[in-house]
Amino acid sequence: MRVLVVKFQIKPEFRDQFIAVGKLDADGSTNTEPGCRRFDFLEDEQNPNTFYFYEVYDDEDAFKAHQATPHFAKYRETLKQEWLAAPSSVARCVNIFPSDCEWK
Repeated sequence: MRVLVVKFQIKPEFRDQFIAVGKLDADGSTNTEPGCRRFDFLEDEQNPNTFYFYEVYDDEDAFKAHQATPHFAKYRETLKQEWLAAPSSVARCVNIFPSDCEWK
């Protein structure tokens, strides 16, 4: 499995725009990509302008396929650097539990 946790800190004035484009990417990923096992779009409970993408792909090829989709291109095109209050960060993770074969 290829697991990513992406953190975004968004300026308050761009919150609604970010949520809209984030939903578009999450929806496209979960509904059109067979190699995308999970794409959660999360808001930090204590910091309402901090968001996370929790993404799980079958493998590196599925992740690369995700990066080649029209919805990902739209997300990259729409998300502006000036929306960010701080640089985004990406944690590339190794799945421990459930085991890879248990992902539905």
